[in-house]
Amino acid sequence: MKQSGVTRGTRVTVRDVAAETGLSIATVSRVMNGRSNVAPHTRDLVLRAMGRLGQHTPRRRADAEPAGGAVYVRCPYVLTDYFGIIVSSVAETLEVHGRPLVLNAGEAAQHAEVLPGLTDRTGVGGAILILPPEPGEALERLRDQRFPFVVVDPRTPPPRDVPAVSAAHFAGARRLMTHLVELGHRRVGIIGGPRHWLVTDHRQAGYVAPLADVGVLPAPELVRFVVEPTTEHGYRAACELLDLARPPTALVAFNDKMAVGALRAAAERGLRVPDDLSVAGFDDIEVSRATQPMLTTVRQPLEEMGRMAVNLLIRLLDAHKLDALHVELATELVVRGSTGPAPAPARS
Repeated sequence: MKQSGVTRGTRVTVRDVAAETGLSIATVSRVMNGRSNVAPHTRDLVLRAMGRLGQHTPRRRADAEPAGGAVYVRCPYVLTDYFGIIVSSVAETLEVHGRPLVLNAGEAAQHAEVLPGLTDRTGVGGAILILPPEPGEALERLRDQRFPFVVVDPRTPPPRDVPAVSAAHFAGARRLMTHLVELGHRRVGIIGGPRHWLVTDHRQAGYVAPLADVGVLPAPELVRFVVEPTTEHGYRAACELLDLARPPTALVAFNDKMAVGALRAAAERGLRVPDDLSVAGFDDIEVSRATQPMLTTVRQPLEEMGRMAVNLLIRLLDAHKLDALHVELATELVVRGSTGPAPAPARS
């Protein structure tokens, strides 16, 4: 292998890495810019060379000095009462640690290629990525560059060695459905989130388990998935379920906003909640306490998720080893007035 003659600790150029690896400058550039059209072994070769030469990696090794700089917080969504709570908690916790924050937020940010350039951002030491829309391969590339980051509420299964914080979605969904089963509900409509989200899979499994325990198999006609977990999509899905020849006696929604849409669909059909229909949500955001009746829901520890993400990142920045990489925080069932006993079957 060629030797570049670069002094360790100096700024390494694309030409230096090319000389070290024997690869072309164009190939090295593609790797350093996070492009996907690179063979895995070629990417590993370049990243190992960058580590030897000192590019990006010296202060992020296990034996490195604590890293300074701001924390880049990426939340490519509107900062409403869900994402806003998490981001506010992150900001407050970073303030406690004396870390500046660089915020990348808003739906327009979903279309920006942010991750490939993070390692080159001046003054940025690490990142917190909230429900990142990027594929797992992009997270792996960032990890391979030894850039410290933590994922909050991962959209897809996070790589094994990437720190991630989420709520215990399966356990929360299971407890909610158990509540409905104990109230006598057997025909329950499930309004799920986007099919490709990891959290949708976990909650779906949690909803199905208590029904299976009492011998009720999932009925495909009682399940709807949406492309976006909004009030309007919840309303439309609820309309479809309530207009079935045999409508459900209860609806569980992916989140509280979708449950609000379900309440609207029920009201339009003259159904009384919870006498004729039980409705439940997930998250316990402020809107869950503004409905009539108030929503039964599952409380997610949104503020604690933000705090935990910062604490994990600070440990990475301080060059500490993390023993728990994937952290699930406990949820809590909050029973309010929107759920009640299943209505007695109508006599023929």
